[in-house]
Amino acid sequence: MIKPPPRPLPPCDVFRQSADNRFWQDPARYLALHTPLDQHGRYLPYDQLRHRWPPELDPRICWSLVKSARSAQQSTILISEGPTFRCTYLLTPLAQRAITCVDRHTTMAALEHISSHIGENAHFHYLLNDLIEDEAISSSQLEGAATTTKVAKDMLKRNRQPRTPDERMIIGNFRLMQFAWEKRTVPLSVELIAELYAVGVGGIDDSKYSPGIFRLNDDVVVQDGDGNTVHVPPPAVGLKDRLQRLADWINTPHHDLEHADYLHPLIKAIGLHFAVGYEHPFRDGNGRVARALFYWHLFRHGFSAFRYIAISVLLRNAPIKYGRSYLHSEMDEMDLTYFIDYQCSIVMRAVSDFLTTYKQTVSDALSFDRWLEQSTMFEKLTDKQKAIFQVALNGIDKEFTAVNVKENLECSYNTASAALNGLAAQGALEKNKVGREWVFTLRDRLTLRQMFHEQ
Repeated sequence: MIKPPPRPLPPCDVFRQSADNRFWQDPARYLALHTPLDQHGRYLPYDQLRHRWPPELDPRICWSLVKSARSAQQSTILISEGPTFRCTYLLTPLAQRAITCVDRHTTMAALEHISSHIGENAHFHYLLNDLIEDEAISSSQLEGAATTTKVAKDMLKRNRQPRTPDERMIIGNFRLMQFAWEKRTVPLSVELIAELYAVGVGGIDDSKYSPGIFRLNDDVVVQDGDGNTVHVPPPAVGLKDRLQRLADWINTPHHDLEHADYLHPLIKAIGLHFAVGYEHPFRDGNGRVARALFYWHLFRHGFSAFRYIAISVLLRNAPIKYGRSYLHSEMDEMDLTYFIDYQCSIVMRAVSDFLTTYKQTVSDALSFDRWLEQSTMFEKLTDKQKAIFQVALNGIDKEFTAVNVKENLECSYNTASAALNGLAAQGALEKNKVGREWVFTLRDRLTLRQMFHEQ
């Protein structure tokens, strides 16, 4: 467990109480620590900093000097009324890099620029829909869903009904993310938070989750893997009032360049993520709602590419670090910088992964076009058949039905069915009956090379 840092000494007491220790023997070594960041530009918590200070220095004086430097540069974030959300943060170099990354690569204009490089290749829609599924699946897995990614994707792509509570959780989270996108123009309210929750957990286990209902008592705690209580949420009494103040703060146009308390939407979205997780307004499933609201806020401010950027994939891979970023902020006088910096690092990696996938898609599209032009198939395939064939060859999807082709290529069911049957007739796809529907899969590549005389 993380131990809270010592209470820092007031600046005047740092010098007064140091008279009896070794401070005056080498004051320069102490005063060099009067900075918010370490020598590598990191905003580290006490439990990491204390191992980096020379052992002959008094750790409480060291910490007091660091806190003094940080306090001088911090700004208030979240609601300034009431103790629950009286938080501070410092805009670190890491956060500034994340803001630049988001501004450059995730706006609607950036997404249109990406699409222009893909051209008219309809298979790009397959890729985007595949990326949309990633956040819903990984967010559910982060909350404990035991379904594998492969099984979950198969369920979503084929519109198969969920068979287990874990699969119902993934379907619920998929609907939640879709709902967050649909509600991106609606101001935040207590009612919207409850509605988001109801969409995300409804039908999973209603007696456990109580869809749309805020917790009414104080028997909800957060525990670590060893069963230790690491967070006790604020009391249920006054919960809706606190959430309303949070909504009022979110709806304040801090993104306006003329606003005296300007705050970038990314930092504000992370603050919203933290606040909902800290409040734990529901009996279960709070993490899903907190992350969905993070996305909702970015959608609301035009960062449309976040529909295809999955932060939960990375959070799921390091859940302990995710949890610690909460605890470091809570234990250090609600200094949100720890949580903000961690989330910013996740966002930059997630955006980088998205851009890597996009660049690979462009490369694959060009390679496919060259291959198709050299094969005997070029004149035989329609545009939609080319899209399906390319998706299959590149492994974006492995199984195709008329239903999922219809949704991905935005065409009629009959057009989708005709495209698939045409590819099967030409030997590109195999056709098998699974249950009551036809499922099409790519034939083995050796056979394809022989059939289409790949050069």
